[in-house]
Amino acid sequence: MKKGLRILLKSIAALLIVIVLFFAVVFVVNIISSKSELKKIDQYGQLVPVDGKKMNVLIQGSGEETVVLLTGYGTGAPALDFKPLVDELSPNYKVVVVEPFGYGLSDRTDKERTSDNIVSEIHEALQQLGIKRYTLMGHSIAGIYGLDYVNKYKDEVQAFVGIDTSVPNQGGLDDEMPIGTLKFLEKSGIVRLFQKIGGDPYAGLSFDEHTKQQMIMIARKNSNNDTVVNESKHFKENFIAAQALTFPKELPLLLFVQSNNTDVEGWMQLHEEQVKDSVYGKLVPLEGGHYLHHTLSKEIAKDYREFMAGVK
Repeated sequence: MKKGLRILLKSIAALLIVIVLFFAVVFVVNIISSKSELKKIDQYGQLVPVDGKKMNVLIQGSGEETVVLLTGYGTGAPALDFKPLVDELSPNYKVVVVEPFGYGLSDRTDKERTSDNIVSEIHEALQQLGIKRYTLMGHSIAGIYGLDYVNKYKDEVQAFVGIDTSVPNQGGLDDEMPIGTLKFLEKSGIVRLFQKIGGDPYAGLSFDEHTKQQMIMIARKNSNNDTVVNESKHFKENFIAAQALTFPKELPLLLFVQSNNTDVEGWMQLHEEQVKDSVYGKLVPLEGGHYLHHTLSKEIAKDYREFMAGVK
């Protein structure tokens, strides 16, 4: 029995050593790979001075009218993520993608990520570029920041377009994100390992291979950085503040909504409430994922052109 116990203990010790060595290798590979990837990231857009830092902005197209695209929460490289939609809109419009602090190639900031600060910074970037009149088109949480924006800068925004945008009174605001766990998994290299095993996250989409690799590398660089984490900590506060706001009645309002959303109760009805009092309000249900612009950019661009023509 003693001999058998010794063999068992040795086997357990050997297994523990293998496990420790495995995670050590994963950790070291992640550090080396992360440093290597930083050198492979391509520069795009232009850096604009905002609040003493640099905010990255991509401009494509030279149409007379301007469309400003705002990202959803946690999208690593907004300018690249919006590429299918930018390509569809840019033949007819000047398209501007603003990458807020903590996103894409923009700097990070220690300033609190309240709606007020985020909106003011985006506006400052547009002011620096001399962009005075535009449609604001936003994805996901941009629906919350957009409400604040269109009420602050009514004379500049000619229309708001939502791409499956968040709504102030939607459920789930009390759910806390496991930031500590996510940061541990990233720093340990486990996230990178799972991504390798999981395969191509953009399979079946229109992104070319180079753009896909750039988005993956930039997303790893930005994932759960302190600026983005601070934004998540202000979610509840920002959503509650937005509950006191509505879209101005005379502002053209076009909402593309994921019709097959089963995660949020009453998703379609919440958006119907937003457009019902708008003089130029329209809701367009689309079947697809939350990132509707990944697969339905042609439909979004076409419907937007027709909507604005009807408003005029």
